[in-house]
Amino acid sequence: MARFRNKKKAFVKPVLKKPQPSVDHITGDKIPKSFVFSRGKLPGSLSQLQMDLRKLMLPFTALKLKEKKRNKLRDFLNVAGPMGVTHFLILSKTEIAPYLRVARTPQGPTLTFKIQEYSLAVDVAQSQVRPRCPQDLFKNPPLIVLSGFGTGEQHLKLTTIMFQNIFPGIDINTVKLSSCQRIVLLNYNKETKLIDFRHYSIRLQPVGVSRRIRKFVQNHQVPDLRSLQDVSDFVTRAGYGSESEADDEAATVSLGDDLGRVNRASTKSAVKLQEIGPRMTLQLVKIEEGLCSGGVIFSEYGNYAEKNAQETEKDKEQEDNEDLVGDLAPVNFAN
Repeated sequence: MARFRNKKKAFVKPVLKKPQPSVDHITGDKIPKSFVFSRGKLPGSLSQLQMDLRKLMLPFTALKLKEKKRNKLRDFLNVAGPMGVTHFLILSKTEIAPYLRVARTPQGPTLTFKIQEYSLAVDVAQSQVRPRCPQDLFKNPPLIVLSGFGTGEQHLKLTTIMFQNIFPGIDINTVKLSSCQRIVLLNYNKETKLIDFRHYSIRLQPVGVSRRIRKFVQNHQVPDLRSLQDVSDFVTRAGYGSESEADDEAATVSLGDDLGRVNRASTKSAVKLQEIGPRMTLQLVKIEEGLCSGGVIFSEYGNYAEKNAQETEKDKEQEDNEDLVGDLAPVNFAN
């Protein structure tokens, strides 16, 4: 009879993921981390918007955060402390409109935005001829640029501080150009009081180099020269100037370090922004002191801060009167 030999299974060493740092090793500042989740049931488009926001907040967020119907806000808050989570981005949907709340943990404040319009990352990519969104873009956090918030109003100052602290800060002297691949732009319109939320990828292209040469250097692919008489025809074919990018002095920078195979140090490169989504139009409607609770600092629909202060004073006066009556009630006066 044939003998069956027992084959030993090969041992596969598990891949250990390095834990994310909680403090920047250069600046020494605490790295902000976030949770993006929803409260209540969301339609399909808003669920996809939630995933787009999680991807935008990479790498310092929980991309595969699992939620359950019975989870309450305090459940996320209990987990946030040990994991070093500093901000919550909460999506919700009412009969009127969807809302986005941006909260600082564990004690607030909380900014509530009404989402007037939004476009998913898929919609933005479908509207472009050559969409570009490589996975390497999300290895580093995006830069944040705020425009139009310097009006001096208190609620706009608080909004500026909140968004600046959501993403890690950078040191101009030590930052690497290779880590600056994305940018989040927030533009405030004074007339409409709306905030345009945009998400772009950053590309650098050498000035004065044709697209053919640039692709040849980047991809290392042998070009098809069968129909050409000389190698120089490959450079000048179809017009050198038509394929090269426009040289705009306002959009060019001089690199201090080499970046990739094409962009070299001490050479001029054109800065190109390409939208990758998601896109939102937000309206700030309320600011609360605590974490989704507390006194209302600002409200778009009225000065609720004064009303709450007046109601609080009335409640205190009523409690004092009740306490006074309670103290006087058991007293018996002798005849």
